[in-house]
Amino acid sequence: MDALTNLIANIIIIIGLIFTALGVFGTFRFNDFFNRILVTSKVDTVGFITILLGYMIRMGFSFFTLKVLILLVFYIITNPIATHATVRSADLRDYKIKKEK
Repeated sequence: MDALTNLIANIIIIIGLIFTALGVFGTFRFNDFFNRILVTSKVDTVGFITILLGYMIRMGFSFFTLKVLILLVFYIITNPIATHATVRSADLRDYKIKKEK
């Protein structure tokens, strides 16, 4: 693995970690449950994808990369479904966040 590929992979991983950290702090700015879950699902998905892509670039093409790619595809398919189920359940129950004074 040459140094340039390793540097690019590390930069992508750091971007994913920074995106996830900023998203977690940004979640606390919203008072509504539905806004929080929307931001959380987007931040979680983008951060996870960039971190895994960085690791795939870092490891090069191998059987490990294939397994990580399968995991990534599975995550991209299941994360929106799980978020939708959570939000729908909260909507049907008229869930509200209690406002702190």
